[in-house]
Amino acid sequence: MRRLLLLRHAKSSWATPGLDDRDRPLTKRGEAAAAAIGKWITEHGLVPETVLCSPAKRARETWKYVAPGIKQSVAVTFLEDIYDFGNGGKLIDAASSQPDTIGTLMIVGHNPSMERAARRLSQMGDAKLIARMEKKYPAAALAVIEFPTGGWSEIAKGTLRHFIRPKDLGVSAAD
Repeated sequence: MRRLLLLRHAKSSWATPGLDDRDRPLTKRGEAAAAAIGKWITEHGLVPETVLCSPAKRARETWKYVAPGIKQSVAVTFLEDIYDFGNGGKLIDAASSQPDTIGTLMIVGHNPSMERAARRLSQMGDAKLIARMEKKYPAAALAVIEFPTGGWSEIAKGTLRHFIRPKDLGVSAAD
């Protein structure tokens, strides 16, 4: 079985006019949300063996705040293709190229490509959970998709097992 965790970066700041998009940091709420997601991942036995992360500051900082909750060393690669805002294909391609020795993979990236990749890959699962994901994929939301057999190069139709939003973990909407 393969397990893919698709984490949208946490809430980022627009407070500095003219700041390059790649350089936007997280807000305090974003930091809290990322930390809560990291704890949730560990509590549910979903610790990834490898993380592919966008090189944008807000994605790197999201991983920085997720990592302490995971409480173990994880291989992280900052990959330019994850800094993508398209149809999700680049994220799926990045996952598909991973070695089959990896059972659980996490991607930390951006919308709309994160949401679109999750939709394309979540062909099965609880209808209410899928509908919630399709309604809105907010900052720091995490989709957990499982693929029953085969290698990463064969992922296509998966089962959405979890869709967790910061508000599900009690993280306040206010900064």
